[in-house]
Amino acid sequence: MHDCSLPVLGQTTHVFDARGIARRFRHAAIFGAFDSLQAGEIMRFVNDHDPIPLLAQFRSRYGDAVEINYQSREPGQIVIDFGRSAG
Repeated sequence: MHDCSLPVLGQTTHVFDARGIARRFRHAAIFGAFDSLQAGEIMRFVNDHDPIPLLAQFRSRYGDAVEINYQSREPGQIVIDFGRSAG
């Protein structure tokens, strides 16, 4: 379901705010959102804690097809860009 209240940054960056999703559904929702990206698009992930286990799952699941870049690593305000690599 699309949430028009979430901003879309530019044409290729889509915000995913995990703070409003029940913990038991978060990883499935995050992977589903990432799987819907086209090559070159970015999912800007916002969370209240640093998701170290999630990052390991991304590396295991997608290998070199994912780019992970922290935009903010402040306590309570974690922002990470997940990009789908072209190719």
